[in-house]
Amino acid sequence: MYIETVPNRGSPPAILLRESHRDGDRVRKRTLLNPSHWPAEHVEGLRGVLKGGTVVAAGQQPFAIERSLPHGAVAAVLGMARAIGLDRLLGPKKPDEPNRPRDLVMAMIVSRVIAPASKLATAKALDPATAASSLGVELGLGDVSEDELHAALDWLRERQEAVETTLAKRHPKGGTLAP
Repeated sequence: MYIETVPNRGSPPAILLRESHRDGDRVRKRTLLNPSHWPAEHVEGLRGVLKGGTVVAAGQQPFAIERSLPHGAVAAVLGMARAIGLDRLLGPKKPDEPNRPRDLVMAMIVSRVIAPASKLATAKALDPATAASSLGVELGLGDVSEDELHAALDWLRERQEAVETTLAKRHPKGGTLAP
């Protein structure tokens, strides 16, 4: 079954619900219903149902957008940080292993690039209830407090020398500038 619109010279086109079948070498059409007098949205609804859609009651929305968070900058900066191995440099060799301090430090770095702010503002921007982007969701942080961010900075301070040594090995020696 399908909806066909048939032009009618000087009058509005006829809208027909039809089915087709083969009779030998010929294709035959049979009109089942003439919904030409229906409102356009009802005709489009029937067309959608015939294509496998579902019916949504009048006045109801098929889905509701509860919240939409900016994601493009998060994906770009977090993707680049992971591509250069910053997550592996900060924490365990496997970035999939849970390591909350590492994830919080990554969040602070990415957040600083995207939208620099204080630790309190960063904590609020990462918290699911007040998120300013999808960063907290991408890193799976859940609830974030300012105290946790400060503790993560203490955690990073303990690893500062190892991180600096690893970064120094990546760059040329002899006083040349890195590109």
